[in-house]
Amino acid sequence: VQLQASGGGLVQAGGSLRLSCAVSGWIFSGYFMGWFRQAPGKEREFVTTTSWRDGRAYYADSMRGRFTISRDNAKNTVYLQMDSLKPEDTAVYYCAAKSAYNSGSYYGPSGYDYWGQGTQVTVSS
Repeated sequence: VQLQASGGGLVQAGGSLRLSCAVSGWIFSGYFMGWFRQAPGKEREFVTTTSWRDGRAYYADSMRGRFTISRDNAKNTVYLQMDSLKPEDTAVYYCAAKSAYNSGSYYGPSGYDYWGQGTQVTVSS
């Protein structure tokens, strides 16, 4: 499984961005697809995750209501719509895939088996 994240950039506070994660390789329906972010000097932080099978989604509290994860199974692509962006959302955003065999938490990086290369999001004040 290979993941390719894109769509990052520079945006003013209050603006929006949509990130994409193109998935190549074999994805089973039991997978979860997640987004994490990492700001300079900070640990990688959970943003959201969704079931590849049925679209169930879980969000970090600070992103709920502003960020929306979605997937297009036909295109093998996962999206992260980010609205009402704040300067503190500035980070490198990573997409990740969690297999059904990984017993780790949905909310931690160790729960995911495959990672994309990351895309930079910068929110100016």
